[in-house]
Amino acid sequence: MRIGLFTDTYPPFINGVSTSVHMLRRALEKQGHEVFVVTVNPESLKYEFENDKKVVRIPGVPIGIYDYRLTGIYPIRAINIVKSWNLDIIHSHTEFGIGTFARIIAKQLGIPLVHTYHTMYEDYIHYITKGYFDKSSKKIVEHLTLFYCDKTATELIVPTQKTRDLFKKKYKVEKNVHIVPTGIEVERFFKETVNEKEVSALKKKLGIEKDDFILLFVGRLAEEKNIVYLIETLRDIIRKETVRKKVKFLIIGDGPDIDAYRNLVKKYQMEENIILYGRVPWEEIPNYYQLANIFVTASKSETQGLTVIEAMAAGLTPVAIDDEAFNTVIKDGENGRLFRTKKELREIVEECRKNPIKLEKLSQHARLSSENYSSKYYAKSILQVYEDAIKNYPGAVPVIKKLVNKVKREKDEVEK
Repeated sequence: MRIGLFTDTYPPFINGVSTSVHMLRRALEKQGHEVFVVTVNPESLKYEFENDKKVVRIPGVPIGIYDYRLTGIYPIRAINIVKSWNLDIIHSHTEFGIGTFARIIAKQLGIPLVHTYHTMYEDYIHYITKGYFDKSSKKIVEHLTLFYCDKTATELIVPTQKTRDLFKKKYKVEKNVHIVPTGIEVERFFKETVNEKEVSALKKKLGIEKDDFILLFVGRLAEEKNIVYLIETLRDIIRKETVRKKVKFLIIGDGPDIDAYRNLVKKYQMEENIILYGRVPWEEIPNYYQLANIFVTASKSETQGLTVIEAMAAGLTPVAIDDEAFNTVIKDGENGRLFRTKKELREIVEECRKNPIKLEKLSQHARLSSENYSSKYYAKSILQVYEDAIKNYPGAVPVIKKLVNKVKREKDEVEK
C-alpha cells in the first residue's frame, strides 16, 4: 500500500505527535508498505525534500505556541509531488495547516482520508486568547474540530475511550470512531538497550547518588501539564529532614513556563531537590528514564500520555493522576499507581520509597504491560482502519475492493 502521512510536527521537532508519526512510518515500512510524509519545515521559509522526495517539508510561519509553524492550506509546489506518489490512502495527524491540505488534496484526487485526533485543543486555547474570550474560542475550536473530523474524514482514529467519548457523547459524531492506542518503539526504552556507561555519566553529571530516590517527569513545561501540583507535593515530602537530601525530582523538557518553575523552586528553596534539566535530544531520552525510580504526572490534558508508556517500557513504575488518559494503561496496584489528591500522591511516593520489593514488582509488570503498545501492533491496527476507509469510501468501485483484498493478502504473507 502507498500511504501518505500528513503532519504539522515531525523530527527533528520533538513532541508526542512527532514521535508517533515517525514511529508509524517506520513500522509500516517494516511491514512492506511505501510511506510518504508531508510536514512543516521547522527552521526555514523554504521547501525541502528528503529521502528521494518521500518527505516534503513545507514552509510555515510561527504562530506563537511553542515552536509550531502554520503552513498555507494549498501549497502549490507540493501538489504535483503528492500526485506523483499515487497514494492509496492519506492519513492526517493534524486538523489545521497541513491537515487542511490533506483534506483538500484527498478530495481533489479521490483518495480515502483517515484522521487521527491527537490533541485536546480546548486545553490549549489560552495560549491564543491570553485569558480573554475563552468560552467563545472553545466553541470555535469545537466547531472546527467537528467539521474536520466528522465531515471530511472517511474514518476517525482516537487513542483512548476518553477521546472517543468526546466525539460520541459531546460532539455527537455519527461516523466510525476507532480506538487505536498510539504505539511506541518500546524496545528503544528497554534497560538492556540503553548504554550503561552513558547512564552512569549522567548520574555523575546530575549529582545523583546511589541511595537517592528519583522522581521523573518528561514533557512540555506548560500550565496544562500541572507541574506546579507535582512541585508542591514534593515540597511537602522533603520538609521531613530525614528525606530532604534523598528525594529528588528530575524534570526533562522545555516550554513557556520553565522560568516560572525555576522561580518557584527558588522560592521554596528546593534547588537541591528539583532539577529542571531542560530539553534533550530525542535519541537520548531513553537514558534519562534509567535515572529514576518512578515516573510522575498530574496532567489532565492528555489524549493518551505516551511518556507513561515510555516509562513503563524502561521498567519505571508510573504514578499518574486518575484520568481516563492514564487509567486504561495503568492498573492501580498492578503495573503502576493512580492518585486523586496531593495527599494520595505523597503517600504513594513514600510507600514506593520505603518498599523497594513492592516497587520492583510494579516495575516488572509495567515493563510487561508496555509491550501491548509496541509499534508492530499499532501499525497492524492502523492498517485495518485503512482497509475500512478504502472499503467505505464514497463511490468505492470494484478496483478499490480489489485493492483491499490485495492489502489483506500482503498482510497475511507478512504475518506468516
